[in-house]
Formats: sequence, structure tokens, C-alpha cells
Amino acid sequence: MRCPPFIRLVRPALILLVMGLLSLFAAAPAAADGIIIPAPPPGRPIPWREIPLTIKYHRVATTIADQVAVTRVDQVFVNEAGFAVEGTYIFPLPEEAAISSFDMWVDGRKIEGRLLDREEARAIYEEIVRKQRDPALLEYVGRGAFQASIFPIPPAGERRIELTYSQVLPQAAGLVHYRYPLNTEKFSARLINEVTISVQLAAQAPLAAIYSPSHPVTVTREAPSRATIRYAAANVRPDRDFDLYYSLAGNAIEANVLSYKPYDEDGFFLLLIAPPIEAAPARAIDRDVIIVLDTSGSMAGEKLVQAQAAARFVLDHLGEGDRFNIVSFGTFTRLFADRPVALSRRDEARGFIGRLTAQGSTDINRALLEALAGADPARPTVLLFLTDGLPTIGETDPERIVDHVTRAAAKSVRLFAFGVGNDVDAVLLDQLSGALRGTSVYVRPGQKIDEAVSDFYGRINVPVLLDVRLAVEGVHVEDMYPYPLPDLFAGNQLVVAGRYRAGGPATVRLSGTVAGAVQTFTYRVAFTERGGEEFIAPLWAQRKVGYLLAQIRLKGPKEELVKEVVALSTRYGIITPYTSFLVQEPQLALTQSGRDQLGRDALQPPAGPMAAPALAAAPRSGEPAVERAVVEQALKDAERPAPAAAPQVRQVGAKTFLRQGDLWLDTLFDPGRMSAEAILFGSERYFQLLARHPEIGRYLALGDRLVVVLEGKAYAIGSTGQESPGEHLTPRPPSLEGYLTPRPPSLEGKGEILSPPLVGEGSGERWEGPSRPPAPPISGGTEGGETGGESGGLPLCPGAGFIALAGAVLPMWTWRRRGRG
Repeated sequence: MRCPPFIRLVRPALILLVMGLLSLFAAAPAAADGIIIPAPPPGRPIPWREIPLTIKYHRVATTIADQVAVTRVDQVFVNEAGFAVEGTYIFPLPEEAAISSFDMWVDGRKIEGRLLDREEARAIYEEIVRKQRDPALLEYVGRGAFQASIFPIPPAGERRIELTYSQVLPQAAGLVHYRYPLNTEKFSARLINEVTISVQLAAQAPLAAIYSPSHPVTVTREAPSRATIRYAAANVRPDRDFDLYYSLAGNAIEANVLSYKPYDEDGFFLLLIAPPIEAAPARAIDRDVIIVLDTSGSMAGEKLVQAQAAARFVLDHLGEGDRFNIVSFGTFTRLFADRPVALSRRDEARGFIGRLTAQGSTDINRALLEALAGADPARPTVLLFLTDGLPTIGETDPERIVDHVTRAAAKSVRLFAFGVGNDVDAVLLDQLSGALRGTSVYVRPGQKIDEAVSDFYGRINVPVLLDVRLAVEGVHVEDMYPYPLPDLFAGNQLVVAGRYRAGGPATVRLSGTVAGAVQTFTYRVAFTERGGEEFIAPLWAQRKVGYLLAQIRLKGPKEELVKEVVALSTRYGIITPYTSFLVQEPQLALTQSGRDQLGRDALQPPAGPMAAPALAAAPRSGEPAVERAVVEQALKDAERPAPAAAPQVRQVGAKTFLRQGDLWLDTLFDPGRMSAEAILFGSERYFQLLARHPEIGRYLALGDRLVVVLEGKAYAIGSTGQESPGEHLTPRPPSLEGYLTPRPPSLEGKGEILSPPLVGEGSGERWEGPSRPPAPPISGGTEGGETGGESGGLPLCPGAGFIALAGAVLPMWTWRRRGRG
């Protein structure tokens, strides 16, 4: 049985709307900055998480000089309770920090506090967990802390807390790492009005790579050895620690490796390639720049004015040894010159640009071929191609146009396409730029063409290494993205993500051409053999999903590509309108048989112009086509893991968890193939497990009911039930009966995920599913602090009403879809 036509027609738009709004309202817990643990008022045993303390603003100013960081924190807490609140201030220290000093002021008065080592801090965290039955603080197990008492805050009163600490930053693999524990989500009853982090960075040697895998930062380089890094946001709940890496320049081009090796699979690595900020004159690469401007009738008015301004900007920023040409096209083609000319004709070219008018149709094929006919194959050539429409005259078949252009272009040509508006053929532009090792930029309605072109051209203005190639000896690497590697430009670092098999020392060789000659740079690095930087895994997955989606869109859906997208997006929580399996159909995404079904569904042919399955061939033009191209490019270019895009999905390190009711499920857990060892929340065995694996505190902090897979073994944490006596964590594995409840007869064969309680049975444990119908995949209302659905928690999602509506609509569509054959 197939979906009714109406359901299939509205599906893409509905999912896009739901996902967009969910991303506005979602909030994800991670590590936190300083917090106040309030004491309950006398005679009123209120859980500490239900006493509403709001963080008004959070400002961080850090100076780093020669690996010594001094961090100044300024926070204001507001008491929104109807009674005075006092408590204990705890600042979880950055991991591995060697604190040299720690001072604290409250409302201008210096107060006494003390540094706690890891064991003392751990005892405090675990005591709160035991008394309050709240695991929120467990993610700080393994960290020290600074502790101080806070004077009572009257109702509606404020307390300003300022503290300063200094630390020596660790250095590994040539990278210095600064971390500030930032998240305040669990401990603020409202959004934070202002969050800012400013880092003043200075070193004795020139700075090379400056990279934040956690936050979108702006980097201003005041001098070769000085830079300012800034992050600012308003009305947010930060969801992760602030991380910053930097390296010092040695060679003309620096390269550093970060890596992560899980227990039972191949590793992940990140290669940071940082060219000099300004290329030395001797290293400047002379090139030709050809500007191809669409001047068809649809460009009339403001679009043509902005396109002319963009062309003038490019002319004004050419290098001394560069040459240029300008080609305008509509029904026919006008060339400024037969071939690229010297800068001495720049003023003449400005007059040519000013006389352009918009008229006629759009002959893309002819324009590009005539532009390429004059290109010099002996010189690097950048072709900037700007259009706002489809080919309407001459050769209009996109496949033939791509074939003609790729045959005519020399190996030295790089094509960068600028699609203006939503009427462009996004597939054609991406195929052209991809074939000629460039990229596509889309200027959406309301954006300025000249700003988009000038911003992008500024990043590719000074090439320092062309035809970049990468070789690694000593460690087997593979599956690297971006693919193929782009050229390297001054002031623009290249981030490469990939996989490796076994860790160890390695030699990295980076090669490319400079002025026609091949140059090679050699680096000694090390890939970790176990552990490392977990953020690399989801970042690599995002980039691969972006690459796979582009291949599916440009070349058609193939079963093996679709299966990879389904598997990666499920495991790493990569949720877009085209990879929303965890939101749409979690009962399928969490089992291998279900993922196979999702892949088969995605390969079904569309029944109408808007009814294509999410991963099938997309339309070539129009807003959906441009939107998909933009999403794919953002995934391919990602420099940090994206935050969770739905409230029932949490990304913790390299893991993704899905919430069903008040149960959090590790997406590595396949209930059809795995059994889980049952452990009672808060029991001695629970803390035994935490003591043996302190790193799992981040996962346990999600809530008191979860299933997590550690080193290939699943653990089921439950808030009720019984355990077998003994010191060993080896009870009989649960059968998980009832965990997957059979579907109605017409939907047989695909189970439904429930959120069962943990119960004891004899000397072992098992999961037992309730007889009630399953909860909808998206739920609204009180979130219980977003950590485990505790009763009485404060609502943290202002879009709860809409999410509840989405929870009603999406399962309705899903129910209909499941019956498809």
C-alpha cells in the first residue's frame, strides 16, 4: 500500500518545516561552566534542580601568552524563586588543567574557596546523585573543581561572580589546546541573554593553525604572532565546552594531526594544513582570472548592478603578475579580449563592465566554451562563473554542457560557480564546479551578489600550492574528505578528515605545484593507538554524508550509497531534511533490518514533482534544489560537529543517543541483535561501573534510564528493579523481551521501540515492555531539565507546543508510510 497522493505531496515541505523549527527550539546538554548548587529552604525539601536560578550573562576573557592562559570569568545569577537561595558554587576545572592560581569575588568582595582534586570533586558529585537521584553532575567525574559558599540571594536578587584562574596549556602533536567549560543549559531556568568568549593569543613565533572544533569563531590576526579569537551568542544555552587549538609556524606550510581511535574500529584523524597568512613575493603564484557574467534579461536591475560591483572588486584585487579577461553572455557572447590580458588594461576593463546591459536569453554552453578557448593551459586559471538562470538557448542539455566544458578545460582551470536566486540549475553548477575542482556558491534571494563574490574571492585570492596531494607513510589512511583536495590559499587553512587503521608514528608528505614546479613538504606526526579527540568521528561522518548526498543528487541514487547515508546519519545523529531518519522513523533507524528498509524506501521512484523520497534524485532547479545543494556543501565543508537538530537526539563525544519516553538509547545498540547487562541507577554496581570507566559519566549524565554500548558491550541503566548481589559486573544478560513490541498485523516485521522499565527476575535481570501503545517519536511539554525526564523539571523548550504538534503529525505520516510494500 502506497502513501495517499496528498501525504506524498506535502511530505518534503512538512519535514523541512518541522526540522527547521526543531533546530530553533532544541537544546542539548554537555559540559558546564561554574554553577550554584542551591540548598533547599528549611522545611521545604525541593530538589535542587527545581530552584530557578537563571544566568543573566556569561562573559569570558582569556589571554594566552606562550602556553600560559589566564581566564577571567564574569557571571550574573538571578534568583527567580519566591524565597532566598543560598548554596555552593562549583566550577568544574578544565580537564588536565594544571591550575597555578584561583581567585574569586562575589559582588566585589573576595571570598574564600578551595581547589578540590579529582577525588574530592568526585565525592561531591556522587553524593548529590545519591541524595537527589539526579545524574546531571556525573559528566564532571574525572575533573577537579573550585568550591566556594555563596551568600543568600534574595527573591529577584542577583549575585555577580567574578573569578580568575591561570593554567599551563598542554601541547601535543605540535598543537596547543585551550578548553573552557562553557555549558549552562542544565542549570539555568531561562535562556542566557549573553554569552561571549574572547581570547587574546600571543606567541614568540608566528602563529600557524587556529582552529575551534566546538564553536563558530571569528579570528582576527593583528600580526604574525598575535590574534584575537571571539565567540558571541545571545539567548542561548551553550551545549558544549569551548575548545581552541593553535600551532606555531615552522615551515612555510604547517601541518598537524589530531586523531581518535575507538576500542573496536578503525580510527579517525583530522589534518590541519595552515599556509602562511601572507605569501612571500617569491612564493606568489601568478595566474589568470576569467570573469564570466550572465547579462541575460533576468539580470536586469539591481542584480546586474551588484554583478558589476563584484567584477570590479575582483579587478581591484588581482596580483601584480596576474592577467584577466571578462566575458558577458545572454543570447550572444561578448569578450573583453580574445585571451587574458595584463593589468595595464584594468581601467579599460572597468569601462567595459560599466557598459554592460541585461537582455536576451541564456547561452551557458557558448559562454563557457568561448571563455575557455582563450585560456592559457600553461598558467593556473580561475574561472568565476555567475548566472541567475537555466540554459535557454543554444545547447540546453545539462549533461552535454558538462561534457563540452570538461573537454575544453585544461587541467590548470578551476571553475567557481555563483548561482544567483532559486532559478538556477543547481545540479549543472555543482557538476561544473566539481569537475573542474572548484566549488559552488549560492546567493539566496535577499543576499547581495557583490558581497558574496567579494567574500569568497578574498579567500582564494593568493594561491600558495596547487594540485594538492597527500601521502602518509607508516600508518594506513583512507576515506578522506574533502575529495578531491582543493588548492591551498594564503590565510586559509585546510581541514582534512579521514580514517586510519592502526595508530603509530607516521610521515605525512604534502605536495603540489608552485610556479610549474612540484614542491613537497614533509612532517613527522603520530596517530593515537587508543582514545584521543572524540569530536573527529562525527565531524568526519558529516563530511562523508555531504559527499555521499552530493553523489546521489548529481549521479542518481545507488543502493550502496543510500545505505551508507542511512547508517552514518543514524549512528552520528546527522539530521537534515534529507537525513532525518532518527526523527521520522526511529523504530526503523535503530535496527539493521529497519535501516535496510529505509534504504529500500529511499530508492523508490517519485510519484510527483514534490514527492521524491528524501534521498532520491532531487529537482534540478527551484528553492528545494538550491536548499539541498547548500545543505550538502555545508556538510562537506564542516569544521566542527553540528549540534543536535532535534530535542530527542543527543550527541555526547563520538556517541549519539535517542530518547524514547524517558529512556535514552545509544544508537550503537541494536535490540534485534544485542543483549544488555542491567544495572540499577544509583546502586553500588552503578558507581562501580563509573569508577572503572570514569569517561562514561558524560553518558550517565543524560538521565537515570539509558542503554549505552561500551567497548562492544551494552549496559541497561534502570531507575527501578533489583540486582543480583555481588561485587562483579557480570549478571546474566537480559533477554530484552518486550523491548521490540510487534507491530499491527498489516505492519508485521518492523517492531516499535518502547521505553520499558527495568525489573528483576530471579537471579538475573531483563527488560520488560509495557502493554501500553508506544510514545510518539517527538514529544513536547516538560522536559525534566532535558536530562532524563525527571518529574517536576522546568520546561526548557519554548517550542513545546509546536513539537507536540509535530509529534502528532509525523507519526501519522510515518504510520501510513510503514505499510508500503
